[in-house]
Amino acid sequence: MAHAQHPIPVTARRTGLLRGHVRVPGDKSVSHRAMIFGLLAIGETTISGLLEGEDVMRTADAARALGAIIHHDGPGAWRVRGVGVGGLREPKGTLDFGNAGTGSRLMMGVCGAHPITTIFDGDASLRKRPMRRILDPLELMGTTIVSQGEGGRVPLTLRGPREAVPIVYRTPVASAQIKSAVLLAGLAAPGETTVIETEATRDHTETMLRHFGAQLVSTPEGAHGRRIVLTGQPELQAAPIVVPADPSSAAFPLVAGLIVPGSDIVLESVMTNPLRSGLLTTLREMGADITVESEANEGGEAVATLRVRASSLRGVEVPPERAPSMIDEYPVLAVAASFATGTTRMRGLQELRVKESDRLAAVEAGLRAAGVTCAIEGDDLVVEGSGGTVAGGGTVATHLDHRIAMSFLVMGLATQAPMQVDDGAMIATSFPSFIALMNGLGADIG
Repeated sequence: MAHAQHPIPVTARRTGLLRGHVRVPGDKSVSHRAMIFGLLAIGETTISGLLEGEDVMRTADAARALGAIIHHDGPGAWRVRGVGVGGLREPKGTLDFGNAGTGSRLMMGVCGAHPITTIFDGDASLRKRPMRRILDPLELMGTTIVSQGEGGRVPLTLRGPREAVPIVYRTPVASAQIKSAVLLAGLAAPGETTVIETEATRDHTETMLRHFGAQLVSTPEGAHGRRIVLTGQPELQAAPIVVPADPSSAAFPLVAGLIVPGSDIVLESVMTNPLRSGLLTTLREMGADITVESEANEGGEAVATLRVRASSLRGVEVPPERAPSMIDEYPVLAVAASFATGTTRMRGLQELRVKESDRLAAVEAGLRAAGVTCAIEGDDLVVEGSGGTVAGGGTVATHLDHRIAMSFLVMGLATQAPMQVDDGAMIATSFPSFIALMNGLGADIG
């Protein structure tokens, strides 16, 4: 299976002010789940605003292989005719998820609880990512791991049980992917499947389960956690889904608007789910000028139109309990911290070590390439802000990680010398229009 691509170096140069109104693509987490629930529902689910990046398209391909009939009606508009819980057909070939960690892990939960055999694989980056955290609860539910890569990585083969076993599972780390995989597997199990998390993570799966008619109860657990109880073997009914704008993608123009002097931009209909809003909270603590111009609800998710103006930022300490609500945004937060006055300490970032790359190490290396003083201390990242002037001039190794690439391209819009990333090809996995959108605001990326 060939996954290699020719690297595409991309450079960002210091620009004048950024101005304009934009809407970033649909939320990736919700888009993956929209395809999966469309597969598991009876009837035809209509989806609008779907992110049409490579990651989500891999999940759509897997849904087709498992029996869904999928139609594309235009930009962001899709229809999915599902097979229902228990109705999956065994795929004829390997489910190749490319770079899609979310799609692969969630679909393991779906397939692992059905009486079929499925083979999962992906690109070089996905083959490095740990899957044992998903396989462990699936084995408790009756899934057989027929084969697996070293350390429980893809390529791997799952064989589901005749009937899955409901479990009570306490997640070992704060991870919406683990929680969601167990809940999706629990759909095929009789009785109640319970997930307990000590730190609440993004709740899109719970919202969508209710939206499609499942019986689910979520209650507080401890100081920051949740206990989620799902009644299994429901007949999910097709339901329309509106995918809100992705806050993780909005983070890039948002930070650019803060660090490029004179900028004033408006980001439309950004999801503001409190379990995804850690970056907004942190940037406001740093003194960011971010105002809410309007608020609404799209597909059960709170959204807001945000106005962002260039700001003088100050260093802060980011507590570890905030990590689940902004885990994908730390690279671009580190960029913002580089332009702040004073020290920013981001605490408890161990989960960044097992993303598309070791993001913690990749961010540190990228900051140093730009002339920023920084350090990794245990699981903390410490950035010494420059007070607004960053040298730049470096080339950043992206390690096939789209968020590393976009973060340092944003940085290059405000550094004294241009910033280059060694490969921008993987940006298409989550934000295919990133360069065009940013250049439309006045950036110089190419």
